[in-house]
Amino acid sequence: MTKSAQYWIDKLELQAHPEGGYYKETYRSKDRLHEFKLPDRYKSSRVFGTSIYFLLTAESNSNFHRLNSDEIWHFHTGGAAKIHFISPQGDLSTKTIGIDLEAGEQFQVVIPKHYWFAAEIISGDYILVGCTVAPGFEFEDFHLADRSELTSAYPDHKTLIERFTHV
Repeated sequence: MTKSAQYWIDKLELQAHPEGGYYKETYRSKDRLHEFKLPDRYKSSRVFGTSIYFLLTAESNSNFHRLNSDEIWHFHTGGAAKIHFISPQGDLSTKTIGIDLEAGEQFQVVIPKHYWFAAEIISGDYILVGCTVAPGFEFEDFHLADRSELTSAYPDHKTLIERFTHV
């Protein structure tokens, strides 16, 4: 039996995420790194790592945002999603996460720290992934893009930025 996006939202107790989509934290390390042992971009201590379920639907894109840590997306079920990246230097690239390896999809995609990224469903009704962040995710490291600021910084990507930012 094929499961729907709503099935996973209900079964996994997912909630709306500020960037779009739905999520639930599933792991937060009990061990911490003190801020004086971390790079300067961290203003407070961090757990070693965190993990969440993250679900996108055809109606809920992941809008442009960036983190202070690398993030790894792990495919679980559903269709495929295209992840758009803008590097700090303004280079645009994409990767596709999904199950069709022959079509260039990948089971895991690494999003480097400080890259702006957004994602959209390109096949199926939804995609369910796991996201791992190390050092662990804290909302103070999460930066949701401001459309005018991102467009000003990367005018060559204006059309894409407009698709994946709020007004």
